[in-house]
Amino acid sequence: MTLKGSCHCGATTFEVEAAPTDVTQCTCSLCSKRGALWAYYTPAQVRIAPPPTTATYRWQSKTVAHHFCPHCGCTTYSESPDWSKGEPDFTNPRVGINARLFDDFDLAAVPVTVIDGRNLW
Repeated sequence: MTLKGSCHCGATTFEVEAAPTDVTQCTCSLCSKRGALWAYYTPAQVRIAPPPTTATYRWQSKTVAHHFCPHCGCTTYSESPDWSKGEPDFTNPRVGINARLFDDFDLAAVPVTVIDGRNLW
């Protein structure tokens, strides 16, 4: 099942191969201020179209590229190494899609995992 989404103004659109089975709420200062709920995918599972018209913010360690729409300001997606084992795995990149931007998706139907990003990073 392909799932589509976009920023508010539609300048950035994306598709993923499957609906997320869960989403992540990170408590770091950036994610908590943005209010994103992240659905993670491999780069091969995500299509960003047209060529991304996003602006990028890299904070602190610079290992995560946080993308947002320069027109409407929506937090769209991030590119990062896999952090699931507590350390960055650069051989296993991940794309975090802001699940709040999916079209026709019941976000309330999937569990939310909270990560203590405030203390981990």
